[in-house]
Amino acid sequence: MNKAGIVDSVHAVLGGTKVSAEQAVETVFDSIVKSLKKGDEVSVAGFGTFVVKKRAARTARNPRTGEPVNVPAMNVPKFRAGKGLKDAVK
Repeated sequence: MNKAGIVDSVHAVLGGTKVSAEQAVETVFDSIVKSLKKGDEVSVAGFGTFVVKKRAARTARNPRTGEPVNVPAMNVPKFRAGKGLKDAVK
């Protein structure tokens, strides 16, 4: 399922226009992204938690040439599945 599939599911449940369903989905995604940018944790009960982790700087290797490449430190998004999601997928 992709974003369009999620919009279709929201539209089927809420009714109204497809544009309003798409705006609702966009608002949820934008809210998650904004919170993660600020460094906040986003927790959805029964689904999971989105967090930002700091990845340390490291030295990697270019697979084509074999020469070392410095990779800078960066923040990366992580998702931890909640118990409800884990149980549903089993």
